[in-house]
Amino acid sequence: MRRSLRLRLLVIGAFAIVATLGLAALGLALLFERHVERVAVGDLEARALTLAGIVEYDAKGMPRLPAPPADRLYQQPFSGHYWQVALDGEVRRSRSLWDYTLPMDRPAPPPGRTEVLGLPGPQGEPLLAVEQSLLVGRGQDTRRLRILMATDRAALTAARRGFLGDLIPYLAFLGLLLVGGSWLQIRVGLSPLAEVAFRVQALTHGRRSRIGTDLPDEMLPLARQMDTLLDARDAELLRARHRAGDLAHGFKTPLQALLGDADTLRDRGQADIAASVEIVVTAMRRLVDRELARARIQSDHHTAQADPAAIVARLIRVLRRTPRGAGIVWDIRAPGPAPRARIDPDDLTEALGALLENAMQHAASRVDIVVAPQTDRVILTIRDDGPGVPAESLARLSQRGMRLDEGGEGQGIGLALVSDIMDAANGRMDVSNADPGLCVRLTLAAVPAGR
Repeated sequence: MRRSLRLRLLVIGAFAIVATLGLAALGLALLFERHVERVAVGDLEARALTLAGIVEYDAKGMPRLPAPPADRLYQQPFSGHYWQVALDGEVRRSRSLWDYTLPMDRPAPPPGRTEVLGLPGPQGEPLLAVEQSLLVGRGQDTRRLRILMATDRAALTAARRGFLGDLIPYLAFLGLLLVGGSWLQIRVGLSPLAEVAFRVQALTHGRRSRIGTDLPDEMLPLARQMDTLLDARDAELLRARHRAGDLAHGFKTPLQALLGDADTLRDRGQADIAASVEIVVTAMRRLVDRELARARIQSDHHTAQADPAAIVARLIRVLRRTPRGAGIVWDIRAPGPAPRARIDPDDLTEALGALLENAMQHAASRVDIVVAPQTDRVILTIRDDGPGVPAESLARLSQRGMRLDEGGEGQGIGLALVSDIMDAANGRMDVSNADPGLCVRLTLAAVPAGR
């Protein structure tokens, strides 16, 4: 989850939705419970006023409590519905209380007022009770009438549970809808990031040269900064190539002058010194030639493309005109459709030229070339039937970044140049003995179909 912005936002959004709906469920349950309690209290108050009508007066005008009214709701023992009336010391109770008396040890409420109480029931159950106090009688014979109406809270609890039972599935469905909407919002909101990733991938594959500015306003600063970095990189690479080329060209004139001095020394009879100078100058010229070749390697290989089969055919036509190449059997095979590689044509020509010339110089009579497409790659295999390379030298040739031209002309500098070109094109070079001969395999990225 740490590496997925979309999943992180979705989890946070889902947690917020679940927490909000949970709090909403608790709040609604509390509001429902209070509403039900208010309704129950109102019903008890109405029943209390009805019960106040049982007070009768005797011939002297004195209030008294007659037999309680018959009500099946209050006749069943422990039914959960109870009433109790007290007039002075006389107490009347509903039959549902059986032999239990509701506690009335607290002060009576002022006449005309109603108090909501919580009392224990005959079986210890919690009761919701309403107590009213009335004055009955006339003049000095006025007496206080206390009325208690109570109901079992279990009915209120059952109503709340039923409400939650109906509410929770609805909230769960609503939560799923909100999470789905959040996921859709995140997907649509983050789609520009996917577009930027797609364009970066297109840069890597050579389908675009820059990110572009046709993006949402929030993504434009990032896109412009990336394009600026790409422009700066290309400009710096171009300057570096020019500096390397200028430096290498600057060495060529002094080296040529040193060769002239070597000839002068030889004419004066100092052949040993002249030979030493020529060896040093030759080695330095090889280094200069290699740097010139490296300076010519194209850096913008993402947008470049070349036809390997056509380049091989063109190079072999040139090599066949040489005395050595005329006596070689050149076997070119290109199974399948002609592939195109993501590399600058001049760079590929430079690399293949060095490899084919090397194969021609060391072949006994034959050089085989295979150009084969493989999914998103192009494989070029060049094999000669010569003596190959000693095992210790072969291991050194296969190491990237090694100095391949320490042993002299020919294969060393050629393979060094090919290695540099493959590195610049994000390709790979593999060298192996073919018994007989040497096999060099180049792996390059293929140009996507339709480009």
